[in-house]
Amino acid sequence: MTAITGISSMATRQLLAELGAAYAQRSGVPVVIEAVGGVDAARRVQAGEVFDVVVLASDALERLLASGHLLPGSRVDLVHSPVAIAVRAGAPHPRVDSEDALRQALLAARSISYSTGPSGNHLGKLFERWGLSEQLKDKTVLAPPGVPVGSLVARGEVELGFQQLSELMHLEGIEVVGTLPAAVQYITTFSAAVGAASAQADAVRALLDFMASPQASDAKRRQGMTPAGTATDTVRGDRQA
Repeated sequence: MTAITGISSMATRQLLAELGAAYAQRSGVPVVIEAVGGVDAARRVQAGEVFDVVVLASDALERLLASGHLLPGSRVDLVHSPVAIAVRAGAPHPRVDSEDALRQALLAARSISYSTGPSGNHLGKLFERWGLSEQLKDKTVLAPPGVPVGSLVARGEVELGFQQLSELMHLEGIEVVGTLPAAVQYITTFSAAVGAASAQADAVRALLDFMASPQASDAKRRQGMTPAGTATDTVRGDRQA
């Protein structure tokens, strides 16, 4: 049986590994999906590298659809993913359950870090709106693309880290304090589509049908996400991860 190959951003790495293994067990079709930084994943698809399936934040996926690198009409929304906050294991947990508490935690932290993806884009605008950009600039460490913010927190290089919950919740050496307060939360939709050059589009569609089905919902929640289409009271955002 020919394996279905794919590429995704890091935020969905563990979810896709779990769903791919479950689908392979059900169908007998192996699923091999490589996870890299979202910017790198999009660049590789744009450069002509052939993948059967591509999983990225929905705005990045739409750009690849518009440029002809993905099969028209094949997009399937999979999950909604929130931004979370982490500290080093054993460190005190600051309050982050309101805008004011989060502002105080940011000002009190010796150093902070966030990714160059959706959480970082959102936080930069949030800090600007709060008038904190200059105060936080000198103690902000930007994680390079593909490098988990949590790894910097675990090593003690930064005190407070922000990234997709799915990327923080399973890392050793850190503890998740909570997600961003609902009033300032930012939800990224991760979507999948068939590669334009895939030689097995029907097989990929069957895989995506499974990944979007109710049978996949428990796995999505275990990975800190909610199934696409689930109602949420937080701010929607579809930026690249």
